[in-house]
Amino acid sequence: MEFEMKQATVNGIKMSFIDEGEGTPVVLCHGFPGLGYLWRHQIKALARAGYRAIAPDMRGYGRTDAPKDVQSYDRETTIADMTGLLDALDLDKAVFSGNDFGAILAWDIARWAPERVIAVAPVSVPIIPYPEERPSVTDARLAENHFYHVFYFQEKGPADEELAQDPGLTLATIMWSLSDGDRWLSNFNHPYEGNGYLDVLPKPPALPWDWFSKDVFAYFESEFKRTGFTGGLNWYRAMDLVWEQNSRIADQKVEVPAAFITGTSEPVVKLFGAESLDNMHQLVSDLRHIYLIEDAGHFVMMEKPEQVSAALIEFLGSLKEE
Repeated sequence: MEFEMKQATVNGIKMSFIDEGEGTPVVLCHGFPGLGYLWRHQIKALARAGYRAIAPDMRGYGRTDAPKDVQSYDRETTIADMTGLLDALDLDKAVFSGNDFGAILAWDIARWAPERVIAVAPVSVPIIPYPEERPSVTDARLAENHFYHVFYFQEKGPADEELAQDPGLTLATIMWSLSDGDRWLSNFNHPYEGNGYLDVLPKPPALPWDWFSKDVFAYFESEFKRTGFTGGLNWYRAMDLVWEQNSRIADQKVEVPAAFITGTSEPVVKLFGAESLDNMHQLVSDLRHIYLIEDAGHFVMMEKPEQVSAALIEFLGSLKEE
């Protein structure tokens, strides 16, 4: 890997992160299954453009500690991870971006700790209204009709064992499927009973792909071979806890400047519906841009790196003009 991994004690755990460049800090949060290295293209582009790119291995992943108890992945704790990282780096504020669970965290930190946030630019997962129903109830109902990975991930053991059996196959299958919304949504055509996650996803082509080299894939594979997937799965298992704690911000808008970046084949947007993009204006007071990147799915920062970097830099430039 071309970056130096740095470490700091943050919120009671050892956190590893990439820290490149100087200027306004931009914290890049990954989701499942990811690492800080997921943002490698944006780290380089932001540093060249005069920004400080900070990409942690999030709690539960890579070279950051992975507590075993699900309570350690609730929203109070993960917000404290991010504010603690700023404290460890002697930073008052930062711009936050994120993908997948990292996007949800970026939307939330803007409301939990707005005094630590300059702006947010989440990727792939739009902000949605606070759900009236507990996530576990919704997930169980969805699993009555078809396979639903979020419900499958809740029980400790089966998903952990399935995904860790061949980490390379797991990563390739999930990343390939999520790179096209229709491809990933085909998993809903399968019944829940008798299936694991990899059973219902399309089989990936051999590497390399045009957006994922063998060398980069090898780094991801080596990290997940060492750690397994339980840390990442615990983010799913904490969703009820997050829902309970987010009741405090249920009616609160994001007030900091914001942009949203997504691919036109993003599975989450296809799942929520295109109207979810328009609805964000009701939840974000200063939503300045929605960047739609053609022919890209969930890992848009890898699939279309130049477009994502350009969108981030354009949005960051608009903040300087104020």
